[in-house]
Amino acid sequence: MPHLLTSALPYANGPLHLGHLAGAYLPADIYARYLRLMGKDVLWVCGSDEHGAAITLRAKKEGISPRDIIDKYHTLNKESFAALGISFDYYHRTSAPLHHETSQEFFRTLDKKGDEFIVRSTEQYYDPEFGQFLADRYIKGTCPRCGFAEAYGDQCEHCGSDLSPTELINPVSTLSGTQPILRETKHWYFDLAKHEEFLRTWIQEGTVDGEQQHDPAQWKKHVIGQCMSWLNEGLQPRAITRDLDWGISVPHPEAEGKVLYVWFDAPIGYISSTRQWCLENGRDWKDYWQNPDTELIHFIGKDNIVFHCLIFPAMLRAHGGYVLPKNVPANQFLNFEGDKFSKSRGWGIELHEYVEEFKDFPNGEDALRWALIRNLPEQQDADFTWDGFTEYYDKDLADKLGNFLNRVTVLTHKFFNGKVPTPAGGARVQERLSEALERIGSHIEAFRFKDAATAFVELATFGNTFLQEAAPWTLAKADPDDPRIAEVMYDCLQIAAVLALTAHPFVPLVSAKVRTVLRQEIVENGDWAQARDQLSAGKPLLRPGHAIGEAGVLFPKIVDRKDDRLLQIIQRQRDKLTAALQERDAAAAPVAETPASALPPAKPEISFEDFTKLDLRTATVLTAEPIKKSNKLLHLTIDLGGGETRSVVSGIAKHFDPADLPGQPVVVVTNLAPRKMAGVRSEAMILMAEDGEGTLQFVSPPTGFGNGWTVR
Repeated sequence: MPHLLTSALPYANGPLHLGHLAGAYLPADIYARYLRLMGKDVLWVCGSDEHGAAITLRAKKEGISPRDIIDKYHTLNKESFAALGISFDYYHRTSAPLHHETSQEFFRTLDKKGDEFIVRSTEQYYDPEFGQFLADRYIKGTCPRCGFAEAYGDQCEHCGSDLSPTELINPVSTLSGTQPILRETKHWYFDLAKHEEFLRTWIQEGTVDGEQQHDPAQWKKHVIGQCMSWLNEGLQPRAITRDLDWGISVPHPEAEGKVLYVWFDAPIGYISSTRQWCLENGRDWKDYWQNPDTELIHFIGKDNIVFHCLIFPAMLRAHGGYVLPKNVPANQFLNFEGDKFSKSRGWGIELHEYVEEFKDFPNGEDALRWALIRNLPEQQDADFTWDGFTEYYDKDLADKLGNFLNRVTVLTHKFFNGKVPTPAGGARVQERLSEALERIGSHIEAFRFKDAATAFVELATFGNTFLQEAAPWTLAKADPDDPRIAEVMYDCLQIAAVLALTAHPFVPLVSAKVRTVLRQEIVENGDWAQARDQLSAGKPLLRPGHAIGEAGVLFPKIVDRKDDRLLQIIQRQRDKLTAALQERDAAAAPVAETPASALPPAKPEISFEDFTKLDLRTATVLTAEPIKKSNKLLHLTIDLGGGETRSVVSGIAKHFDPADLPGQPVVVVTNLAPRKMAGVRSEAMILMAEDGEGTLQFVSPPTGFGNGWTVR
């Protein structure tokens, strides 16, 4: 039976952080390693998602081409995964020719069916200055839900609301900084609503055409819940094309200049990755994707549930011939020290940074894996902390696993010259070891990886307790030839062998080191199943007379005066977070009160009637440009609401870059008599605040205000 595993394709527009690792990649790695140890036919595919507006936005920001961006981050993320032991069978990329071919074939098949696509002409924002339609991420504006001024056309990253570009208040093109216009364009939509009944039955009952496909009771509740929420609201057609110059060309004679929407082509990346691996390994990709016996599992984060449980299955069903997933064990989100990961605020640590920071510390890669496994966000959001990292490392890896293995190898060399002794009686731990293998394995098969890790620690704890209570050193003092010494060490060595094996899905680098110490072959496919059979038959994993090496200190403790290397690394990370907090607090700190003597003198008193003569209004800057032959003046165009725009000349050129001003909310005096300045007509005056050093700042209306409202 083939086991086909996928992990969400990460965007190749930036480095990945620990939250990504804990969501879709580390859980899949544990599962894949275990299945291989059970001798299963396993193929785990992933790759870089290299299309979409996020790529072009990053390229624009860094001043390089989209190809440069995807090459840079594909390589960085792929190397980071490898350094942390993430054992993909194939890591593809959606810019590859085979992926373009696979995606276009998928589109053609659906298009030929005649009833899977809806073609619509709609109005979409267009940037006249750049001469192109704007994808959602090319548009910014004020969120209509929370008033955040930097919301994108598809989502507000402040409140998390899903948006459409036309909902934004004061939309601005991120390309030119100008207000876009609406222009008609034609797009293809996947008729998702057509598949609603099938999806509802498949999600709730696990059946397709009356045949049982999966067991809904084995799916996580939050996965089922999110799917049913969408189904109960009613599914809508989903656009699958975009007017962009970066992506996969839509293979249709009426779709010139259009590309496939990234959400449509990205999951097809699982298929193209499989095809590429099969081409390079002499296999048939249909044995995985079109074999009814295939166990297809999608590993994702909760933000991808709808795509993998509703949209992609509907696409596969519409195409025909493909298997559907048996499970989608989506994880919740991982936070960092009580807050969301944020590169802009310096909050968190990225994978490549961790690899570089911990590269000289023994087993640093596995230390991270273990800390994340013990705190995986399987059913609810979790929080990574350096205190937790330290505790899991010291208590689990150093005090339990490392301590047991070191003591066993030292005592074996002391009492039996480094060889497995022959016990006088039968093994006393055989049944316990069989149970441990079964317990750890069953948790992994049920995607309960935290429970599996707990069962692994319990086995290491049992080993320490067993050794301590048997106390062979005490027996040796009374009688060096006491046969119980051989029995104890024989049993402890069998425990060590099982720990070395079961460590592999969790901490593979350490597992390999321990197997080397025990002079066993490096873990191979089928070893778990073989060990299970040997133990069930009463046979040892390490036979009498087998020579072993010495473990030494596998995990130097973090809290240890003798070796503070890791403590220093962690302290540097804590210092980084402290600096980020200080910067945030400084930005939010109240301004110190200015002495009255430093303030400018007050102007003569006026009447209330004089003040009411001023017409103060809210507005937004649309355009800004320098005025020739003037180093002080800028020419601005402002939006006063109701379709009214005005020309404004303002003496702020020495204080602001005109490229930064489009989208700036302002308050203006609208009823001053117009006048020409440097040959340019000015029809309003922008209000500014000036401090004692001559620094200017805009007087801005509250976030979320529209244009043209009275200020009084």
